[in-house]
Amino acid sequence: MSLVVAGALAYVLPPIEVAGVSVPAALIVAYAVALGVFIDLDHFLIARFKTGSWDAVRFCLSNPTAAVADQDRIFGRGDVGVLSRLLSHLLLAGILVSLLALASVPLAILTGAVLYVHIVCDVIWDIWRLDHHADAAANEDELLRALR
Repeated sequence: MSLVVAGALAYVLPPIEVAGVSVPAALIVAYAVALGVFIDLDHFLIARFKTGSWDAVRFCLSNPTAAVADQDRIFGRGDVGVLSRLLSHLLLAGILVSLLALASVPLAILTGAVLYVHIVCDVIWDIWRLDHHADAAANEDELLRALR
């Protein structure tokens, strides 16, 4: 999603300048994609805070493909938490956009838009998972009632 947002905004925003230097559109798009991916590194800090361990980082370093192909294996249940993750993303977005606005308003807009879409996608994913688990629980309850 970061790629789509960055591509669209690189097209409609005025040229982005930082410290008087015009930044090429390709670099802007690469920045936005990296931002959309690396914002999730906060999950490791949250897990470290909650568990007192760097096990998730160790796991990813010893199983790098899991970071892309099998993310469900990285964190244990409750290691990060939905609300902790969303709060962290919102805090980081607010701080980053505010600081970048001092250097380049178009870059701050791009950053805010990319992070906004990332957070919205996270919420959509969380709602889907909640609904999916609620449906599974309801089906399990129906099955248990039928077996009685």
